[in-house]
Amino acid sequence: MAAKDSCSGIIKTFLSIDGVTMKIIWNIIPGLILCVAAIAVAADYDIQGVYDRANESLNEGKYDSAIQDYNKVLTRYPDLIEAYFNRGMAYYRKGKYDEAISDFGRVIADRPDQADVLNSRGLAYLRKGDYDRAISDFTKVISLNPRLIEAYYNRGIAYRGSGKYDLAIEDYNKVLSLKPSDTNAYMSRGIAYLNKAMADFKYACEQGNKNACENLKEISGKK
Repeated sequence: MAAKDSCSGIIKTFLSIDGVTMKIIWNIIPGLILCVAAIAVAADYDIQGVYDRANESLNEGKYDSAIQDYNKVLTRYPDLIEAYFNRGMAYYRKGKYDEAISDFGRVIADRPDQADVLNSRGLAYLRKGDYDRAISDFTKVISLNPRLIEAYYNRGIAYRGSGKYDLAIEDYNKVLSLKPSDTNAYMSRGIAYLNKAMADFKYACEQGNKNACENLKEISGKK
């Protein structure tokens, strides 16, 4: 079964951390998302129709319908990796991150070097606040593709979430070395510097430094 022309694309989502909404973008390789897979029995037109309908539902934002149809496909063809990935995307967009992680994990078990799937699972971990696992996945993505800007950016967010501000700054610096015009990286790096400064002021304040307490109040906007 031939893949459709729309097999490749760019998925965009938004992540809010510390009240700042950041756009996260990752590339999806051809032959995975929204693609018609090479189903084992080419003459199985009924299940092919269900798979096509599931992909259309996913593309149109009808995630419950997409998941139901992917379930039907996977009942018939439990080894169809592409269906796990697409269903994982539907779960992700519904905010069902545990289910998405499970489906992405099924794909990774079969294709451990699939950078886009590792990145997708990392994003699901990130949305759950499981920063260590997110960092692990993004680090694997970087090892597979050291010039993938989005992986550094995403890992930087995870480092910030776990309070590792210096490492976050390093990742944003890497983004800017690859793409000097990336204003989101400048903004995110600035937030990391601010987070680090507030952590230092907080520690000094707790040790009895009144000036640090005043600076902390000024930076945080608290009176």
